Amino acid sequence: MDVILLERVSKLGAMGETVKVKDGYARNFLLRRGKALRATDANKARFERDRAVLEARNADRRSAAESEAKGLDGKSFVLIRQAGESGQLYGSVSPRDIAEAATAQGVKVDRGHVLLDTPIKTIGLYTVTVSPHPEVEVKITVNVARSADEAAAQARGEDLTGPVSDRAEARAAAEALFEQETVEDEQA
Repeated sequence: MDVILLERVSKLGAMGETVKVKDGYARNFLLRRGKALRATDANKARFERDRAVLEARNADRRSAAESEAKGLDGKSFVLIRQAGESGQLYGSVSPRDIAEAATAQGVKVDRGHVLLDTPIKTIGLYTVTVSPHPEVEVKITVNVARSADEAAAQARGEDLTGPVSDRAEARAAAEALFEQETVEDEQA
Protein backbone atom coordinates (compact mmCIF):
# COMPACT_ATOMS: atom_id res chain seq x y z
CA MET A 1 0.00 0.00 0.00
CA ASP A 2 1.31 3.47 -0.85
CA VAL A 3 1.08 6.05 1.95
CA ILE A 4 2.06 9.69 2.42
CA LEU A 5 4.03 10.21 5.62
CA LEU A 6 2.73 13.00 7.86
CA GLU A 7 5.86 12.93 10.04
CA ARG A 8 9.33 11.41 9.94
CA VAL A 9 9.21 7.67 10.58
CA SER A 10 12.45 5.92 11.49
CA LYS A 11 13.82 3.60 8.78
CA LEU A 12 10.97 4.57 6.44
CA GLY A 13 11.16 8.19 5.34
CA ALA A 14 10.63 11.89 6.02
CA MET A 15 7.49 13.97 6.11
CA GLY A 16 5.76 14.30 2.75
CA GLU A 17 7.35 11.26 1.14
CA THR A 18 5.18 8.67 -0.56
CA VAL A 19 6.39 5.20 0.41
CA LYS A 20 5.24 1.67 -0.25
CA VAL A 21 4.66 -0.41 2.88
CA LYS A 22 2.93 -3.64 3.72
CA ASP A 23 -0.83 -3.37 4.13
CA GLY A 24 -0.87 -4.54 7.76
CA TYR A 25 1.84 -2.07 8.82
CA ALA A 26 -0.06 0.74 7.13
CA ARG A 27 -3.46 -0.16 8.58
CA ASN A 28 -2.38 -1.18 12.08
CA PHE A 29 0.38 1.33 12.78
CA LEU A 30 0.81 4.24 10.38
CA LEU A 31 -2.83 5.07 9.65
CA ARG A 32 -4.13 4.26 13.12
CA ARG A 33 -1.57 6.52 14.84
CA GLY A 34 -1.98 9.38 12.38
CA LYS A 35 1.53 9.07 10.98
CA ALA A 36 0.41 8.63 7.37
CA LEU A 37 -2.44 8.94 4.87
CA ARG A 38 -3.32 6.61 2.01
CA ALA A 39 -1.71 7.92 -1.17
CA THR A 40 -4.84 8.92 -3.08
CA ASP A 41 -5.19 12.03 -5.23
CA ALA A 42 -7.55 13.62 -2.70
CA ASN A 43 -5.16 12.91 0.21
CA LYS A 44 -2.18 14.26 -1.79
CA ALA A 45 -4.06 17.51 -2.36
CA ARG A 46 -5.09 17.61 1.32
CA PHE A 47 -1.47 17.08 2.40
CA GLU A 48 -0.19 19.89 0.16
CA ARG A 49 -2.91 22.19 1.50
CA ASP A 50 -2.07 21.39 5.15
CA ARG A 51 1.71 21.07 4.73
CA ALA A 52 2.56 24.36 6.49
CA VAL A 53 0.42 23.45 9.52
CA LEU A 54 1.98 19.98 9.74
CA GLU A 55 5.51 21.40 9.49
CA ALA A 56 4.78 23.97 12.21
CA ARG A 57 3.33 21.26 14.48
CA ASN A 58 6.40 19.08 13.84
CA ALA A 59 8.73 21.99 14.67
CA ASP A 60 6.87 22.59 17.97
CA ARG A 61 7.10 18.93 18.91
CA ARG A 62 10.80 18.83 17.99
CA SER A 63 11.62 21.88 20.12
CA ALA A 64 9.74 20.40 23.09
CA ALA A 65 11.59 17.11 22.60
CA GLU A 66 14.95 18.91 22.39
CA SER A 67 14.31 20.68 25.70
CA GLU A 68 13.34 17.34 27.26
CA ALA A 69 16.45 15.72 25.78
CA LYS A 70 18.78 18.38 27.27
CA GLY A 71 17.70 17.35 30.76
CA LEU A 72 18.27 13.70 29.91
CA ASP A 73 21.47 13.68 27.84
CA GLY A 74 24.34 11.80 29.47
CA LYS A 75 22.44 10.90 32.64
CA SER A 76 22.97 7.59 34.38
CA PHE A 77 20.29 5.49 36.02
CA VAL A 78 20.87 2.62 38.44
CA LEU A 79 18.57 -0.41 38.37
CA ILE A 80 18.93 -2.93 41.22
CA ARG A 81 17.95 -6.45 40.15
CA GLN A 82 18.42 -9.95 41.48
CA ALA A 83 21.01 -11.93 39.55
CA GLY A 84 22.97 -15.14 39.74
CA GLU A 85 26.64 -15.41 40.60
CA SER A 86 27.61 -15.20 36.91
CA GLY A 87 25.67 -11.92 36.49
CA GLN A 88 22.66 -13.42 34.71
CA LEU A 89 19.49 -11.59 35.78
CA TYR A 90 16.46 -13.41 37.15
CA GLY A 91 14.26 -11.70 34.59
CA SER A 92 15.21 -8.78 32.36
CA VAL A 93 15.27 -5.00 32.14
CA SER A 94 12.76 -3.60 29.66
CA PRO A 95 12.08 -0.07 28.35
CA ARG A 96 9.33 0.24 30.97
CA ASP A 97 11.86 -0.35 33.78
CA ILE A 98 14.22 2.27 32.36
CA ALA A 99 11.39 4.81 31.98
CA GLU A 100 10.26 4.18 35.58
CA ALA A 101 13.83 4.63 36.89
CA ALA A 102 14.16 7.94 35.02
CA THR A 103 10.78 9.15 36.28
CA ALA A 104 11.76 8.21 39.85
CA GLN A 105 14.78 10.54 39.49
CA GLY A 106 12.57 13.38 38.29
CA VAL A 107 13.07 13.11 34.51
CA LYS A 108 9.89 12.28 32.64
CA VAL A 109 10.51 9.60 30.00
CA ASP A 110 7.82 7.74 28.10
CA ARG A 111 8.54 4.02 27.72
CA GLY A 112 7.85 4.26 24.00
CA HIS A 113 10.77 6.66 23.67
CA VAL A 114 13.31 4.18 25.06
CA LEU A 115 14.89 2.34 22.12
CA LEU A 116 16.06 -1.06 23.26
CA ASP A 117 16.64 -3.74 20.60
CA THR A 118 16.66 -6.63 23.07
CA PRO A 119 15.93 -6.73 26.80
CA ILE A 120 18.93 -6.45 29.13
CA LYS A 121 19.57 -9.85 30.73
CA THR A 122 22.92 -9.45 32.53
CA ILE A 123 24.37 -6.98 35.01
CA GLY A 124 26.62 -4.26 33.67
CA LEU A 125 26.69 -0.79 32.16
CA TYR A 126 24.59 -0.23 29.04
CA THR A 127 24.26 2.75 26.73
CA VAL A 128 20.62 3.16 25.75
CA THR A 129 19.14 5.52 23.18
CA VAL A 130 16.12 7.62 24.12
CA SER A 131 14.23 9.26 21.26
CA PRO A 132 11.47 11.66 22.42
CA HIS A 133 10.97 12.72 18.77
CA PRO A 134 11.94 10.94 15.52
CA GLU A 135 14.54 13.67 14.86
CA VAL A 136 15.94 13.88 18.42
CA GLU A 137 18.02 11.15 20.07
CA VAL A 138 20.05 11.15 23.30
CA LYS A 139 22.17 8.52 24.99
CA ILE A 140 21.79 7.54 28.62
CA THR A 141 23.67 5.02 30.73
CA VAL A 142 21.83 2.25 32.53
CA ASN A 143 23.75 0.61 35.38
CA VAL A 144 22.21 -2.79 36.17
CA ALA A 145 23.56 -4.26 39.41
CA ARG A 146 22.66 -6.53 42.31
CA SER A 147 23.16 -3.84 44.98
CA ALA A 148 24.02 -0.17 45.33
CA ASP A 149 27.62 -1.10 46.26
CA GLU A 150 27.98 -3.15 43.07
CA ALA A 151 26.49 -0.30 41.05
CA ALA A 152 29.13 2.06 42.45
CA ALA A 153 31.86 -0.49 41.66
CA GLN A 154 30.59 -0.87 38.08
CA ALA A 155 30.51 2.91 37.70
CA ARG A 156 34.21 2.93 38.69
CA GLY A 157 34.90 0.40 35.94
CA GLU A 158 35.05 -2.90 37.83
CA ASP A 159 33.82 -6.06 36.10
CA LEU A 160 31.36 -7.91 38.33
CA THR A 161 30.22 -10.65 35.96
CA GLY A 162 32.60 -13.39 37.14
CA PRO A 163 32.36 -15.57 40.26
CA VAL A 164 32.79 -13.80 43.60
CA SER A 165 36.04 -15.69 44.38
CA ASP A 166 37.66 -14.48 41.13
CA ARG A 167 36.70 -10.88 41.91
CA ALA A 168 38.15 -11.16 45.43
CA GLU A 169 41.43 -12.50 44.03
CA ALA A 170 41.56 -9.76 41.39
CA ARG A 171 40.88 -7.08 44.00
CA ALA A 172 43.61 -8.49 46.28
CA ALA A 173 46.06 -8.55 43.37
CA ALA A 174 45.19 -4.95 42.46
CA GLU A 175 45.63 -3.80 46.05
CA ALA A 176 49.01 -5.59 46.25
CA LEU A 177 50.11 -3.92 43.01
CA PHE A 178 48.98 -0.54 44.30
CA GLU A 179 50.88 -1.09 47.55
CA GLN A 180 53.98 -2.07 45.56
CA GLU A 181 53.77 1.05 43.38
CA THR A 182 53.39 3.37 46.38
CA VAL A 183 56.43 1.78 48.08
CA GLU A 184 58.49 2.20 44.90
CA ASP A 185 57.36 5.84 44.57
CA GLU A 186 58.35 6.55 48.16
CA GLN A 187 61.81 5.01 47.62
CA ALA A 188 62.44 7.08 44.49
